[in-house]
Amino acid sequence: MKRFKILICLIISVVLLGGCGKNKDIAGEKLYVYNWGEYIDESILKDFEKETGIKVIYETFTQNEDMYMRIKEGGSNYDVVVPSDYMIERMISEDMLMEMDMSKLSNFKNIGEDYLNMEYDPEQKYSVPYFWGTVGILYNKKMVKEKPESWSVLWDKKYKDNIIMMDSTRDSIGIALIKDGYSMNSRNMKELEQAKNDLIEQKKIVMAYLVDEIKSQMVNEEAALAPVYTGDAIVAMNENENLDYVIPKEGSNIWFDAMVIPKEAKNVENAYKFIDYVLRPEVSAKIAEYVEYSTPNTEAYKLLENDLNFKEVAYPDLSQYPNLEVFKNPSDYNKVFTDIWAEVKAAR
Repeated sequence: MKRFKILICLIISVVLLGGCGKNKDIAGEKLYVYNWGEYIDESILKDFEKETGIKVIYETFTQNEDMYMRIKEGGSNYDVVVPSDYMIERMISEDMLMEMDMSKLSNFKNIGEDYLNMEYDPEQKYSVPYFWGTVGILYNKKMVKEKPESWSVLWDKKYKDNIIMMDSTRDSIGIALIKDGYSMNSRNMKELEQAKNDLIEQKKIVMAYLVDEIKSQMVNEEAALAPVYTGDAIVAMNENENLDYVIPKEGSNIWFDAMVIPKEAKNVENAYKFIDYVLRPEVSAKIAEYVEYSTPNTEAYKLLENDLNFKEVAYPDLSQYPNLEVFKNPSDYNKVFTDIWAEVKAAR
């Protein structure tokens, strides 16, 4: 009888423990984060897990359009995603993002006013700024004797097979548009057709279309020129003294990436905890120091400003660059942009 009672107790214990485990999982002790490649110091994830007990499942993407399709198609588990400005605008318009309760973010106050209420999220309801920067040309001073002043250098045949272009729909089409004297946000079909033809013609002299790999290619001096984001330029310049960065005279893209919570997120409270954790000055500073991008967190910037390399690249005097544009949601031109890029990549 005693053995029978012990057996019953054991069975009850197993059931209760199993139930506890299920409740813990239902309570959301996991967090799914979808971010750009090489865009966080992953020790931050481990620190967050250690402090909160929340397991972070972390995945990366290489361009906004890939991220968008992954979420749009459904079935994804992402709780925190980091899109760029125009894609945030698009996702808001398609009701893909959750309206955020900023009162749950005690560290939101650390974001500078200059980075709030931007056109892509004018009421600051759906996003929390993560990084910002510009797009320019990274070039090797040994291979390119004169400092490039124009995007047209990426079409110069003397650099055949020494040019890398971004494997990015908006960035590459935008570069072609602004080179031709048009807005990077053009919706004029004649202008877009010209940009497409220019990119197809350029393809004959392009070595490769890359994104994250551009840094290593330039550091290893396997190419002379490449359009890059500022953070990638700084990482590369730190590793190779022959590299320099310039924003062309025609102007360029000034971009903003921000943290958002998808409408279908399951672990919403954990998403708030993670975003608030990232907004801590010491955490934001650690991430910025690792990825070398420009932080909108003014308290984090104070921790970094005395030790910044290439400060004029990371935090340029924007008054000196009046032609910078923020990408806007193409809305009904999304398919046009996608089709143009598909034609460019398929061209021979």
